[in-house]
Amino acid sequence: MAAGLAMTAAALAASGARDAGRAGGAAHARSQAPDQARADPADASPRRERPPVEMVSAPVRIADAATVRLLRRGDRVDVIAAAGGPPMPGEEAPDARVVAAGARVADVPKVRETSAGEGGGALVVLSVPRTTAAALAGVGATSQLAVTLC
Repeated sequence: MAAGLAMTAAALAASGARDAGRAGGAAHARSQAPDQARADPADASPRRERPPVEMVSAPVRIADAATVRLLRRGDRVDVIAAAGGPPMPGEEAPDARVVAAGARVADVPKVRETSAGEGGGALVVLSVPRTTAAALAGVGATSQLAVTLC
């Protein structure tokens, strides 16, 4: 019985060394010819490589200035857009949607630095991907924006 176990252990060790040699050889081949390794469908990994997301600073005017005073640099917020203004008595509340989820607060300018024009509210600068910044700018022109702390 001991001899059988020893033979089995030797066989497993030999096959493990052979498999490790194959894996090492494949890794070496990939490092020597990276373009060929990527082109080989047998070596294709299930993970797709994506380009890094470019983050930009997006100034956003939030309708409720008191809410903005609660924010600090580094906070995470969801930005919510509500079409139109507050509902009139007897009307249904406007539809609201999340425009930016988990956006990082980059800056909360002082009130005197962001004098509220016709729209009122207060300014907050968010760090978001470029596409989200474009969406925020678009809805900010037509909707009232609110934030919730994450």
